[in-house]
Order: sequence, then structure tokens, then C-alpha cells
Amino acid sequence: MPDTNMKPVAATRLVWLRRAIQTGMLAVLGQWSFYGIFRCPFPVPFVDCKVCPVITCWGRITSLFWGFWLVLPVSVLLFGRAFCGWLCPGGLVNQLIGKASLCKLRVRNRITGIAAWGLFVGLAASLVLWLGLGNPRWMVPIRIGEFWSSVRLSFEHATPFWLVRTFVVLGLVAAGFLFANLWCRFACPTGGLLELLKRFSLFRVFKTSACNDCNDCLKVCEMGTRPDEVNCTNCADCLKSCPIDAIKFGRKRV
Repeated sequence: MPDTNMKPVAATRLVWLRRAIQTGMLAVLGQWSFYGIFRCPFPVPFVDCKVCPVITCWGRITSLFWGFWLVLPVSVLLFGRAFCGWLCPGGLVNQLIGKASLCKLRVRNRITGIAAWGLFVGLAASLVLWLGLGNPRWMVPIRIGEFWSSVRLSFEHATPFWLVRTFVVLGLVAAGFLFANLWCRFACPTGGLLELLKRFSLFRVFKTSACNDCNDCLKVCEMGTRPDEVNCTNCADCLKSCPIDAIKFGRKRV
């Protein structure tokens, strides 16, 4: 596939298309995030759905259709971390919170560089809990019932470990009001996994050798990064920002 330059009008339409897709995914899969945080009895959600007694969980239902789980690996091989920027319902929620954040953190410095390693810390912690400790149940599963009453019961019948895990996640998401997209940029285990694998993707948004490091793309990026660098989700918002047309989409030639 040849490299293509997205003209400003086309790039603007692409932004609206992305928002429409994100909104649709939030409507379809948004309850995943709620179940994963508030009702999943495991410390690492969505990896043991087939043995989970919470039969009303959307993760439990869709786990029966193995083809659905191909979406994530296929998307990584094709478009890198685009799942985070285009499909993840949690990503949209964090981006909306980021709109109201006090600090956008759209800078490249040692602090943001080190903080990005938090993605891999989150991934490592999840792997230890899942593979090392067998993803033990930390909460008495609430199988049925009205959603919010079930959430209340979840907190009442949870172990201290589950409560710590839940409040840490909620705290990091809430911290997005201070630092934009903090969860997605510095803590999300799924983002950490996709960050490791995105180097093998076929198509991506990237800078050409014409880039003069003006960082205009950085100023418009919700993830506070530049094309094809750490935390780039191929959202394509930066395609119309470059004054010298140094940002492309397609196959990156080595």
C-alpha cells in the first residue's frame, strides 16, 4: 500500500469518523468496562470469562464466540495500537475526561518518558496475577440483579485485595482530570501489551525524514506523543497538523 497524504478536509472527516466509531463501540461494549471494574470477581478481567459465574457479563457472553477475540490481535498486526484510539470504549471515556483535564502533558521530556514505562508495569502486574497466581477470585461473584445494587453488593462482599485493585484503577482514571489520559498513557495493561506489539504492524501513521521537530503534531495529540512513537494509537488526528507535510499514513519504509 503506497504512502498517502491526508488533506485537511479528509483528515477532519477522519476525526469525526473515529469519534462515531468510538461512540458506537461505547454503546456496544461499554458495559465491559463497568463489569470489569465493578463486578468481575477476578483481579484481571476478561481472561477467565469462560469459568466466571457472572453469566450476565458481556465478556462472559461474547467469550462463547471465539471469533470476536480475533479482533484485537488482527487489529495489532494491521494497524498497531489503533484499538486504543478507535475501538476501546475505555479509551473514549478517558479522552473525554482529558478534555477537562488541568494539565494536557503535551510535552516530550524525561518525566513523560519515564512515566510511559508505567504501561509495562501494569502489564507485568497483570501477568503475575493471571499466570503467576492463577487469577484468584477476590470477590464473591454477584450473578444477577439490578446493576447498581449488584455493584453495591460487590463492594460489600469483596476482599481487601479486590477493593485495593478497584480503587487504584478508579483513582488512576479520575486522575485524568488532572493529567490528560493518564490511565491510557501511563497505566493500562492492554495498552502496554499493544505498545510492545505495534512495531510489527503493517500500516501506521508516521513521520518522514522531512520532519523538522516543530512538534505541531504533539500539540494536537490527545495522547501527548508524536507519530509512531510511544503511545501513538494511529488515531490520525495529527495528519492535518504538519506545516511541511511530513506526516503520512501507510507502509513505513525502513
